[in-house]
Amino acid sequence: MATDLQNLIGANEDDDEEEIDMDVKGEDNEDQVNGEKHIAAQMMLGADGVTTSTSGQFQTQQQLQEQVSTPGGGARRSRPLEEKERTKLRERHRRAITARILAGLRRHGNYNLRVRADINDVIAALAREAGWVVLPDGTTFPSRSQGSRPAGGTSAGMTSSPSQIPSQQAPPTSLQGVSSGYCTSVEYNACHMKGVFLPTPPPYDLSSSAHSQSSDMAGNGGERSESLPLIAGSMEAINDKQLIGLPPKLPERDFAGTPYVPVCVMLPLGVINMKCELVDPDSLLKQLRVLKSINVDGVMTDCWWGIVEAHAPQEYNWNGYRRLFQMVHELKLKLQVVMSFHECGGNVGDDVCIPLPHWVAEIGRSNPDIFFTDREGRRNTECLSWGIDKERVLRGRTAVEVYFDFMRSFRVEFDEFFEDGIISMVEVGLGPCGELRYPSCPVKHGWRYPGIGEFQCYDQYMLKSLRKAAEMRGHNYWARGPDNAGSYISHPHETGFFCDGGDYDGYYGRFFLNWYSQVLVNHGDLVLSLAKSAFEGTCIAVKLPGIHWLYKTSSHAAELTAGFYNPCNRDGYVAIAEMLHKHGAALNFACAELQREELQEALADPHGLAWQVLNAAWDSCIVVASENAFHCHDRVGYNKILHTVKPVNDPEGRHFSSFTYLRLTPLLMERDNFAEFERFVKRMHGEAVLDLQV
Repeated sequence: MATDLQNLIGANEDDDEEEIDMDVKGEDNEDQVNGEKHIAAQMMLGADGVTTSTSGQFQTQQQLQEQVSTPGGGARRSRPLEEKERTKLRERHRRAITARILAGLRRHGNYNLRVRADINDVIAALAREAGWVVLPDGTTFPSRSQGSRPAGGTSAGMTSSPSQIPSQQAPPTSLQGVSSGYCTSVEYNACHMKGVFLPTPPPYDLSSSAHSQSSDMAGNGGERSESLPLIAGSMEAINDKQLIGLPPKLPERDFAGTPYVPVCVMLPLGVINMKCELVDPDSLLKQLRVLKSINVDGVMTDCWWGIVEAHAPQEYNWNGYRRLFQMVHELKLKLQVVMSFHECGGNVGDDVCIPLPHWVAEIGRSNPDIFFTDREGRRNTECLSWGIDKERVLRGRTAVEVYFDFMRSFRVEFDEFFEDGIISMVEVGLGPCGELRYPSCPVKHGWRYPGIGEFQCYDQYMLKSLRKAAEMRGHNYWARGPDNAGSYISHPHETGFFCDGGDYDGYYGRFFLNWYSQVLVNHGDLVLSLAKSAFEGTCIAVKLPGIHWLYKTSSHAAELTAGFYNPCNRDGYVAIAEMLHKHGAALNFACAELQREELQEALADPHGLAWQVLNAAWDSCIVVASENAFHCHDRVGYNKILHTVKPVNDPEGRHFSSFTYLRLTPLLMERDNFAEFERFVKRMHGEAVLDLQV
């Protein structure tokens, strides 16, 4: 263990300083040799490039010697002593910075750099981190693109045996199954966790998070070429006549014969207006018929609390939804319904504004503590605080009773659709955006990606719960929120609570985070127990968000503020999975299939988070459904969804139970986009397609 740790951390800074001194001395010697060579060259050549006479040589040599021996003599290659000293100081300062960079990469980034690493090693390591292949001779090219590799001059390096490529070693296996080239601190701490399924990234994954296998292939002489046909193809020798820069032809996995996964399409947010009327039914009917023609299984729609129970408690208006459901029933499509107890508007993708019911807003004006509140006292009206789940502050009802009455009214109103099996799943909204989480990252309060967000526990009802928990522990002074947790846009290292070794891992921090996350679990447990009663015999589901940014840090700060107690030394999703299993609820997890360049800067790992959540769910025998997090219309995005929904190397043969496409828009119905979507649906159903790229 000590040897491994030493290899991981590398040498100390004293070794780097020793190297600095040696390099500076070497430069001085090099300057002296260069100066002597310059003098000799001037002695041998005249102004016109012809050899001079012996007397001319002697005279020139004498003049140059005088210039060298005289300080500030004016020779181009001989520098004054003061300038040499300044150069030494600059070089020593530059190399000291390099030494600190190396030390930081070893200690905090777990880069396995050699003891005498120089700037070339650093650049090569960072290039591999970004998904590039770096050969021993310095040749560098993208690991995922055949056409970007330089033609000529490096074929020998491409066909080298493993013994001839010592600098590229296979990175250690990570918890998430998608290594970043070198083991991060999260992966290093989490590698002790057992029973984790590690998937193989798809060959068409163009994101930086899937490059580690290209490093494996290069470092092992192409031994992994069978599992990654795209990378194997990119390593073939390129002749001088081959064109460079053409779009690569992406090989695709054939999903013919794979399990049938139903595909639903999410309807527009504003399909029902504030008067609970169906908007443009004729146009919607045409679109639904087109979806039916390509064998889409069903549609999903939100049933908005702010529309149905808008004006008075327990006065429900379901007219628009009845007409919509009848239309879907006539087309023999399935229905997935979301009980949306949150407001719409202000978040990414919201194109309509649907507030909470008017009568709830009136209560909130006189008692704003019914809403989630941050440390500065700002109220978030996206949904009701979980602190009033059992408080009779909503015209004599608790929040949980309000939710149950709404769900029971829906079940009674549409009884025939339940009996006929038209409504196949009911997703229960448990927080902002219908997700089980705290509203920790509201854009309207200044949050910007990839900020850590803020804790939302400062309304009087949540603080009351915190005081009670602190009293039970015998530490009354713990009845407070952290005072060093930063702001919405802070980064973990800027705070005393979330930084490495920060208060989040101390006695108080563990107490607070355990209470904060337990409130989330208790809220889900309470609401689902009533939903199970209301929708007996029908599948109920819960949507869980993918808080993937800052996942590669020790604290996982963004997850902590959202209510998921999931630092690098604790699995925060097991308790949620067990709670869902208790009620027989399915998990709807949004997969982040579209990667963005800033993911690496945000220390994000959507794949790693997804597989941690999926392992927790499957270990608890939970049915898993999914939906895409961003709009998708291209084949690369669809391929990545397919690979996530139907994992190729799961030893248990597990797959998602259904997939919901986000969302029905005019852009989806365009000819080319719809053709790609039809192809995607066929592959989800396990049907063969004729235009596979191989």
